[in-house]
Amino acid sequence: MLQTTWIALVLGFWSSLYLLDAFIKSKKSVVRQYLSFLDKSGLNVSICQLRWYTPMFNRSFLRLGQWRPNFWRSWFTLGVFFSLLAMLMSVFLLSLLVFNTVRQNPIEHQVLTPVMPGVNLPTSQIWYYMLTLLVCGIFHEVGHAIAAIREQVRVNGFGLFLLLIYPGAFVDLSTEHLQAVSPLRQLRIYCAGVWHNLVMAVVAAMVLMMLPSLLIPFYSFGSSVAVTGVVPNSVVSGPRGLKVGEVVTRIGDCHVKSLADWSSCLSQSMKEKWTGHCLPLELIRELDTSPAGYNALLKNKSGQHWHAIDCCNSTSPTHLCFLYHTKKSAETNYACLPARRTTDRPVCHLQSDCYVPRTESACVYPAVDNETKLLRVYHGQRPPLLFLGYPLDLYYSVFLSNYVPKYSFIPIHLPFVIETFCKYIISLSGALVILNVVPCYALDGQFICHAFIEMAFRSSIPDPDIRSFIYGLIVLFGTILLIVNVIFAMWTLFL
Repeated sequence: MLQTTWIALVLGFWSSLYLLDAFIKSKKSVVRQYLSFLDKSGLNVSICQLRWYTPMFNRSFLRLGQWRPNFWRSWFTLGVFFSLLAMLMSVFLLSLLVFNTVRQNPIEHQVLTPVMPGVNLPTSQIWYYMLTLLVCGIFHEVGHAIAAIREQVRVNGFGLFLLLIYPGAFVDLSTEHLQAVSPLRQLRIYCAGVWHNLVMAVVAAMVLMMLPSLLIPFYSFGSSVAVTGVVPNSVVSGPRGLKVGEVVTRIGDCHVKSLADWSSCLSQSMKEKWTGHCLPLELIRELDTSPAGYNALLKNKSGQHWHAIDCCNSTSPTHLCFLYHTKKSAETNYACLPARRTTDRPVCHLQSDCYVPRTESACVYPAVDNETKLLRVYHGQRPPLLFLGYPLDLYYSVFLSNYVPKYSFIPIHLPFVIETFCKYIISLSGALVILNVVPCYALDGQFICHAFIEMAFRSSIPDPDIRSFIYGLIVLFGTILLIVNVIFAMWTLFL
C-alpha cells in the first residue's frame, strides 16, 4: 500500500471519529447518555487521540507492590543505578551523533530512526510494530505503578491511548504523595519504567537465542528448511512449483540445512561457470528432438506421430537446449533434450568427469548465458523443481524458515512470528530506554534529573533556586539535543 494511501486512511479515520464525537455531543436528545457512557467506560476522544482510563487495576497494583517489599526495594534500587548510567551514556551518544553529523562523518547505524509505515516500515509488519509499542508501554507503566505502591504513593488509575497510529499506556499517580516522599524514593519510581524496558529487551534477546531449544518438541532444526511463502506469479509458483509447508533439502549437490546454507548454495551456483550432466552419446542422439537430431520424430503414448521439438531456436516447457563436445571433434554440438531426464544424470564440470570404460560419454551443459543457471531444488516427496534463470530470482521468490514442523497441525509461521516479535521488542524497548532517560521535557529523564539533583546536591547546594537553575540548564540542553537528533534523523530518512 502506498504511503499516501496510508496517510489518507489514517486522517480519514481520525476525522470521522472526531466529527462523530462532535455530532453526538451537539444533539441534546442523546448528549447526556453519551457523556454518561464516556464517563463510565473511561473513553475520551480528542483530535487524533483516543484515550481509555480505568481504576480497575488498582487492586492488582496494590497486591503486586505489597508482595515481597524487600525484593522490590532492591529491584528498583538497581533500576536507579542503571537509569543514571544510561542517562550519561544516552546524552554522550546523542551528542556524538550530532557532532559527527555536523562534521559530515559517515554514520553507519542511526540510533534514532523515525518509523514511518510505507517508508522504512513494511506495511505487512505494522501490526508487529503497534503491538510491540503497546506491550512495551504497558510494561513500562506497570513498573512505575508497582514502584509507586512500594514507596507508599497512591495509584489513581491506569490507561491506554492511541495517538495517530502509535499506541501507548499511562499511569496516574498521586502528585501530592509523590512530592512528599524523599528524592531517592522518587528516583525508584521514575526509573522503574526505563528499568523494566531494559529487562524486557534482555528477556526478548534470551528468548531469541534459546528459541531453537524452546521449540525442539514441536520443530526440527538444522536438517532442512521449510517453505513458509511463495511470491504469487513468480518463477517458483504454480502447480509444479514450491508449496507452503514443503521441506527444501538440497539445491543440486549442495545440502540446505539452514537459511544460511540456502543463501550460500545460491551464491555458489552464481559463481560456478559450468555445471553439466554426463550422458552417453547414444543416449544423447536418442533423446535429441531437434530437427537435425537422430530422432526427429517421436511417438507419444497413443502411438501418434508429432512434430519434433526445436528448443534451441524456441522455448519448450519440457525440453532445453544443451551443448556438448566429443573426443573426435572439438566442434560444439547442440541437442534439444528433455530437461528433467537429462538433469537426473550425474553432475559434471569437465569432460573428464564423465569417463566410463568402453562407453563414449559427454558432459552436456545448458546452452544459456553466464548468468542463467539450471538448478534442481529438492523439496518434499515430489520430483525436484527445475529452475532456469538467475539464482537471485529464486532467492526473492520464496520465503523459508529454519524451523520444520514435526506434526502437520503445528503452525509453520509460529517461529517467524516469535522471532519478529522478539526483534521488535529488543529494538523498540531499547529505543524507549535511550529516549526516556534523556533529561528532556515531558520524558522520564526530566523527573529523574530533578530527583537526582535534589538527592545529590541538597546538602552541598542548600539554595533551592541554584538547584532549580542547574536543573533547568540540564533539561534545556537535553531537550535541544533530542530535538536536533530527531531533525537529523528525519532529514536522513527522507534525504
